[in-house]
Amino acid sequence: MSTNRGSIEELIYDSCLVLDDNDYDGYMALCAPDFTYKLSAYSPEVKREMAWLDHGRSEIEELFKTLPKHNSDRNPLTRNAIVYKVRIDDDHKQADVVTRLQIFKTALNGGHTELFAVGKYLDTVSLKGEQPVLLNRHVKLDTRDLGWGYHVPF
Repeated sequence: MSTNRGSIEELIYDSCLVLDDNDYDGYMALCAPDFTYKLSAYSPEVKREMAWLDHGRSEIEELFKTLPKHNSDRNPLTRNAIVYKVRIDDDHKQADVVTRLQIFKTALNGGHTELFAVGKYLDTVSLKGEQPVLLNRHVKLDTRDLGWGYHVPF
């Protein structure tokens, strides 16, 4: 099977759309059975990367199931992603993808939208099946102050 850049980009953009809609089953449908997810940010104070979330597929699925029980900020998030690089490795049937990410938060009443966070997706995409799927997603944020109550993966 030959996978083109367009189908890989569509996967990345689809992952943003389903998360924007809080469609967690839709998000997991875009992920490989052995999917891993990491959320991190670099801290200049301690001079190292801080891992805020580092989960396998079952842990992410459990997080999605328990979201209604969390005391969370319910203001909707909108992800704006731009795929910068796609490196396809035909021998290993996967691609490494670098995507710049901006996340906006809109007040529930729709009255105010603000830039919430910026960073990038460092994704590994499996090309072994009919369609590309996310194998690993590392969300590396530039923003470190997210306030309280955001348990939803970016």
